Amino acid sequence: MRLLAGGLSRLPFAFSQGLGWLLGTLLRYVPNKQRRNALINLRLCHPDWAEAEIRRFRDRALREEAKTFVEIAYLLLRPVPQVLSLIRETQGLELLERPGGQGLIVLSPHLGAWEMAGLFLSTRGPTTTLYKPQPLADELVRQARARAGALLVPTDQTGIRHLLQGLRRGEYLGILPDQEPKEDKGCVFAPFFGVPALTMLLVNRLARRTGARVVFLFARRLPWGRGFALHCLPAPAGVNAAEEVEAATALNRGVEDCVDLCPEQYVWSYKRFRTRPGGGPHPYHGPL
Repeated sequence: MRLLAGGLSRLPFAFSQGLGWLLGTLLRYVPNKQRRNALINLRLCHPDWAEAEIRRFRDRALREEAKTFVEIAYLLLRPVPQVLSLIRETQGLELLERPGGQGLIVLSPHLGAWEMAGLFLSTRGPTTTLYKPQPLADELVRQARARAGALLVPTDQTGIRHLLQGLRRGEYLGILPDQEPKEDKGCVFAPFFGVPALTMLLVNRLARRTGARVVFLFARRLPWGRGFALHCLPAPAGVNAAEEVEAATALNRGVEDCVDLCPEQYVWSYKRFRTRPGGGPHPYHGPL
């Protein structure tokens, strides 16, 4: 994995984008789970779309997903100033200001280049990032994410204590808000593009306990390997509501607001609806 990542990181960025486009095009024709799962998710989330429209969009999304995973090596292993030089546009970054030194919860969905968003955030000031161990190249990813000073903490009670402490010190917190949590953790079902999705309550509990603001940050990929545009959006009202389903619904609506700005760059192949209300079977089956 280190050899592969090292080789990919040496490619010119525009070339890596072209390679991702080619690999994504191949995914369209070769039977694979990403192709199937993306199709299932799009049918669930956009039942009003015609089947031909869903398949055309799925093909564009597969190309963008392949770009995401080819470019990760560049974003993780190149020097920080070189990576940040790929940011060509910014919108809403004033939302990252912390008046009075109050901590800020920053949510980055699996949209565009989340590694770019996380790296940029960690250069703004002290940052604590919730981290889920990776099945491949875990040490490589941890070292790369921490190279601009971020503190990575695990997704357990120890990590949550670190998150609270970081907020109280006035730090940034970085969290991926659209992963399916474990059912024994704090979570409820809330609509995501109209489909019930098991949704974390961690963001709500941190915001209510500390009074911290919540914003969304993501890096939209620009065409033709030109780089990225950073977008920062306020969280919808209700993300810190006392009622759990209301809060989870607001959290998912915030993810939707981000996805709507570049929908083909969302990772539609992720099994977001794997756990069903009432313990029903998941929808990710059938021919590849």
